[in-house]
Amino acid sequence: MIDFHSHLDLYPNALSLLPQVAKQNIFTLVVSTSPRAWLATSRVFAGYSNIKVALGLHPEIAVAKAAEMDLLVSLVAQAEFIGEIGLDGSPRFKHSLALQRRILDVVLAECERVGGRVMSLHSRGAADQVLDALEAHPKAGTPVLHWFSGTKKQLRRAVDQGAWFSVGPSMVASEKGRQLVAEMPAANVLLETDGPFATKADGTPWFPWETVHAVQTLCGLWKMPVEQVRGQLVSNLKTIVPGLLTTGGIE
Repeated sequence: MIDFHSHLDLYPNALSLLPQVAKQNIFTLVVSTSPRAWLATSRVFAGYSNIKVALGLHPEIAVAKAAEMDLLVSLVAQAEFIGEIGLDGSPRFKHSLALQRRILDVVLAECERVGGRVMSLHSRGAADQVLDALEAHPKAGTPVLHWFSGTKKQLRRAVDQGAWFSVGPSMVASEKGRQLVAEMPAANVLLETDGPFATKADGTPWFPWETVHAVQTLCGLWKMPVEQVRGQLVSNLKTIVPGLLTTGGIE
């Protein structure tokens, strides 16, 4: 399957998981939490054409990693994908929103300068602010809003701005999540796990190949048979990551 938002480097047994992830998934996007983490993970995960590491600075650690902002910007030109970036306005992190927004703005501006990137974005509790930032940088690339949890009005605004969405088993387990996914254009949806942070009912993390557990729910929401849903998701991936067609990542 596809996992377009995984923290694979943060699983305790990440190195032993790599071959299995590469075998079972046609594509996995490993998002990083800081520029230095991206540098290290990119080296360790090299050699798998269908596993890509995205350059990021997670908004939850904006204060702790603010000194890496210049490094982040300097690496954008080298990175195929950007993520995890964005804003977090939840009670625990809203105190740093101004700093988070400065970091997001400089990254989006650099993405514009280098011709645009596919970006995996965090928007919890700050959907409008993230959309404002994207609106201010219209040539930054293709935004993929991961585990979107805003309102339906904010969702419609995101769709109007051309945003994509990554959804996973934990998101579609909730009624609100299912309602939001039902409103998303099927052609703009990808799968994710957000593992190891997103977990199953027993507390164990979702593994990158387990995005398949969201497919049956999508069948009901989209009123499509399972093979059509799978085909739609692969088609979406080919659209957003066309280079995979020439690297052997998609059969």
